[in-house]
Amino acid sequence: MASPDLLPGHPDTVQHWHTVREQIAHKALEAGRDPASVNLIAVSKTFSASAITPVLDAGQRLFGENRVQEASSKWPALKNRFPDIELHLIGPLQSNKVREAVALFDVIETVDRPKIATALATEMKRQNRFLPCLVQVNIGNEPQKAGIAPDQADGFIQDCREQGLAIAGLMCIPPVNHPPGPFFETMQALAQRYQLHTLSMGMSADYTEAIRYGATHVRVGSAIFGYRTP
Repeated sequence: MASPDLLPGHPDTVQHWHTVREQIAHKALEAGRDPASVNLIAVSKTFSASAITPVLDAGQRLFGENRVQEASSKWPALKNRFPDIELHLIGPLQSNKVREAVALFDVIETVDRPKIATALATEMKRQNRFLPCLVQVNIGNEPQKAGIAPDQADGFIQDCREQGLAIAGLMCIPPVNHPPGPFFETMQALAQRYQLHTLSMGMSADYTEAIRYGATHVRVGSAIFGYRTP
């Protein structure tokens, strides 16, 4: 987790980025995995382009954003400077933002309901831009959270594919105040069941645990950039 003195835009951001990468490599080796099999998504929501640029200069290329509108205000210019950026949408997607999201992002991680799946499939065909998608699984069956219930994933994945979406994997956010390991283990089993190779799970507080259970992508924000401003 982020150290208490790491504030937004802190000059030690790059050092903390290096530390996270080292921890990922260590935990991967500990789990008998190739460190290169775990991809770090730097979660840059609420942080300005000036706060993000140091880690871009250091070599980070995968980033996650929660809101389409916020991402649209800063990432086009950054993508012009760093054309090999891969930008993931990791927050909820509203129907009225689908066109903008398809144009800007490179991966959509939050395909969480039939209406959004249909809207994405239609818009990708319209733009002729077919992005990899992940199905968001509500792994704790929490009523306040978005995502497909685990027992409904079969039909939903099939429907997405029939509409032309390229379902590359699964993502989840486990319940807070519960040990994440059992939820990550269930996600790993689901990914294996559906023969999906991308598994996005684990954030600043639990990414090292997620690596034990096969996470291919971990989404880390505060441990790199510091505490977010409201």
